Amino acid sequence: MSTIERVELAMVDLVPRVRRTDAIQSFVSQETPLVRLFDSDGLEGVGYSYTIGAGGSSVMALLLDHLAPQLPGRDPAHIESIWRDLKFSTNATTVGVITALALAAIDTALWDLKCRRAGLPLHVVAGGAKDRVGLYTTEGGWLHLEQDTLVEDALAAQAAGFGGAKIKVGKPGAAQDVERIMALRDAVGPAWELMVDANQAFTVDEAIRRARCFEPANLAWLEEPLPADDLSGHVRLSGATTVPIATGESIYSIGHFREFMQRGACSVVQVDVARVGGITPWLKVAHTAESFNLPVCPHFLMELHVSLVCAVPNGRWLEYIPQLDEITQQPLQIDNGQALAPREPGLGIAWDWEQIKRRRINAHTAVIGQGG
Repeated sequence: MSTIERVELAMVDLVPRVRRTDAIQSFVSQETPLVRLFDSDGLEGVGYSYTIGAGGSSVMALLLDHLAPQLPGRDPAHIESIWRDLKFSTNATTVGVITALALAAIDTALWDLKCRRAGLPLHVVAGGAKDRVGLYTTEGGWLHLEQDTLVEDALAAQAAGFGGAKIKVGKPGAAQDVERIMALRDAVGPAWELMVDANQAFTVDEAIRRARCFEPANLAWLEEPLPADDLSGHVRLSGATTVPIATGESIYSIGHFREFMQRGACSVVQVDVARVGGITPWLKVAHTAESFNLPVCPHFLMELHVSLVCAVPNGRWLEYIPQLDEITQQPLQIDNGQALAPREPGLGIAWDWEQIKRRRINAHTAVIGQGG
């Protein structure tokens, strides 16, 4: 039996290459907590999570003070047991995003270690349903962009073989959103997929009103139209429009996802591996969605989600938002608009440790266990 001997913690802050705005916020930085595990057999696993500009120091404090010290001496193969013990030890702060992000950084490191030990890539160990998945782009659809720019980016993605594009909605008037959407639809034609994302900006009545205005565009989905915890509102909205409703990036527990599915409150499940607490709960949500005949189209984190959507049969789309290029040695592999699951053992993310060392925030760097 191998045991975890050392845990290394670090965090880097990555500034997005393009300005990212939606109906309620701007994405100004990406704090990226990193967890590196070393076991008694000389193997290692690396995991991570993220924020969009706030909370990173809190995630690191939770890791350093409460979660990482529980890992030395544990058998890293017992991922379910470790996840449950860590979650129970933070019971007073769950369900919540800070705890979920901290759990995810550890859990993804454990899965990386497991896959490396097996000599297999994550998408195979986690299920092996396929080896590639269709891409849609969000990176050219931010709310501040002019209509002509939206169209130009969508046409470029279409020419590159991408299957769709998503734009942000939530302009002051519904007519402004409709104008932008229909300009895109006219440009890309009737068959190419268009998605829209409101980032929780609407009331129920306004969401129903705008969804009905959007129906002629034949959208793939309307994403996060309401506050994520408004279950009854999502039920009401889903029953009032033909536009599929997508949600999940701001849901932090398996049970909450189950309630949405049971109540028919969504048509697309966008479970985020970091915000739900790791690969262990992500797979449970994905398999539950399969039992409801619902697709999984996760939010963000394309470098990690590519393996997970390829692991499960109902993984439908991967969201293209470049995230880790500055601290990795190679980008996501794309072939004719499809993302390829990494073939290397582990998560398939080639970390650039020299860049990470240069960019890490020293106040959040620590070693726990042997050599700590």
